[in-house]
Amino acid sequence: MKEFVTTITQRSQVTIPAEVRRVLGVKPRDKVAFTIEDGGVRLESAPFSLESAYGSVKSVEMPEDFAKISREVKDAKAEKTAQELGEG
Repeated sequence: MKEFVTTITQRSQVTIPAEVRRVLGVKPRDKVAFTIEDGGVRLESAPFSLESAYGSVKSVEMPEDFAKISREVKDAKAEKTAQELGEG
């Protein structure tokens, strides 16, 4: 069994040693879970959640250009109104 010692900062933060990160399979911004049991603490990679998956899938289409859509609808309405006035 290997033991790793690290220091708690003034902000109560610790750095997880590189070998421990490799064993856990975690990268920066990943979540980890601390489990307290039998007077000890276990560190594991956090289970999958919707929060952890956010942003992991890229959209197929670019976001809609709502200003362009609004202009197109207004232009179509203006054209239809002009045609109706011309027929009357």
